[in-house]
Amino acid sequence: MIHTDVLITGGTGFLGRALVKRLLTTDTQRICIYSRGEYAQATMRQAQPDPDGRLRWFIGDVRDKERLRRAMQGVGLVIHAAALKRVEVGEYNPGEMIKTNVIGTANVLEAAMDEDVCRLVYVSSDKACQPLNTYGATKLVGEKLVLAETRGAWGAMTAAVRYGNVAGSTGSVIPTWRTLLAAGITHVPVRNPAATRFWLRIEEAVDLVLWTAEHMTGGELVVPLMPAYRLGDLATAMGAQMDVQNGLGQGEKLDEMMIAPAESPAFRYIDPYLVAGGKAAALEPNMTGVKTYMLTVDEIRERLKEIP
Repeated sequence: MIHTDVLITGGTGFLGRALVKRLLTTDTQRICIYSRGEYAQATMRQAQPDPDGRLRWFIGDVRDKERLRRAMQGVGLVIHAAALKRVEVGEYNPGEMIKTNVIGTANVLEAAMDEDVCRLVYVSSDKACQPLNTYGATKLVGEKLVLAETRGAWGAMTAAVRYGNVAGSTGSVIPTWRTLLAAGITHVPVRNPAATRFWLRIEEAVDLVLWTAEHMTGGELVVPLMPAYRLGDLATAMGAQMDVQNGLGQGEKLDEMMIAPAESPAFRYIDPYLVAGGKAAALEPNMTGVKTYMLTVDEIRERLKEIP
């Protein structure tokens, strides 16, 4: 369990809010929420009880290294979750995505070095695996930046986690389609019913990040074992008809991937995750038989009951 002060960049996001709730159940003394949106912070402060005053709120952008340094003073663990994430935004605004996702990540690292932060966990994306879009490319560069600082002169440990879209996360397909269905719109837009995506609940994403923070030795890339589903099957499970669009959007993949074939020899199974780098590199390969399980319509329907 985490026994140090923690700072979360992008702390008002879907993952950030869930991390704060979990950390408040531990003996973490100070939880710093760092984000650039004052309205998002105000909304979160109203929704998140803080009876013993452990939460700290910092308005700031990861593009601002000096502000990051101020926020990191006395912090032992940084969870870097801030990013511009929407694929279509990155395709139209690649320069802005680079400033936040690449230069911002470099700023987070440098600020952590300056303030003697002990551990840093970078939250990456499945789209960093053989990227086809600006978002994925910037997240891959972010991974490279973080993992290059495995154990730098500053003596800290860095690691990265890579996972797919969280089921029910802000702006994702499940809440989008639920909104349409609730409004009486029975046909939902589907670019390709055969397209596959990964299924991960927010609780599992939090488990992944905190497990990595606790067990990292420096230089790990940690990937969860996740089932996948077809978008067409998801629509069926939600009781929707499909308005099939004309192909995939710009930068989208038919099938998302977590580990590229060229990367797989570096990964070892360390229950319950796949881990590359760190002490895992010294272990015997244990990737045989590790395959993605495809959810059936009935299984999706059952899992939807777990998504608020």
